[in-house]
Amino acid sequence: MTAAKPARHQYKTLFITALLALIADQLAKWMIASRLPQIWSVEVIPGLLNLVHVRNRGAAFGFLNRADIDWQIWLFAGATILAAVMIFSLLKSSSGRNHWLPFALGLVLGGAAGNLIDRLRFHAVIDFLDFHIGDWHWPAFNVADTAICCGAILACFILWRPPSSSRSGKEGKR
Repeated sequence: MTAAKPARHQYKTLFITALLALIADQLAKWMIASRLPQIWSVEVIPGLLNLVHVRNRGAAFGFLNRADIDWQIWLFAGATILAAVMIFSLLKSSSGRNHWLPFALGLVLGGAAGNLIDRLRFHAVIDFLDFHIGDWHWPAFNVADTAICCGAILACFILWRPPSSSRSGKEGKR
């Protein structure tokens, strides 16, 4: 049995969610970049949150964040394209499984697109959220990173849950 094609509204949900995540990300980065010089920090919540303006040439947690290499932009651009292909493939293969899946995948796609735009424009991603407790700082991140993480967690939860029809069938047999 082959999977049915995703309904048009699933693609619409995916694209609208991705566009909203992308706009929120780029707007937040523009506000930070236009108002806060690089490497500066503004305390927002003492002992918990600072706004910073840093440029990360690497990936999550500063992986490959080195100024002496230039090839990482192409690696991350390729990874973004691969992620987009996988998102569309996943949506197609899991059609109708859950109406929240296109939303989750849209968050991942929008976040990936937001970081890709930065990489193409600046050869680095603008990060600005600096959470910390005392002197221990979580690596700075941005709206795109948040969208990717939230979307991926939601998608995993959706895909790992058994379909609702099998759960209701088990509950009906007593």
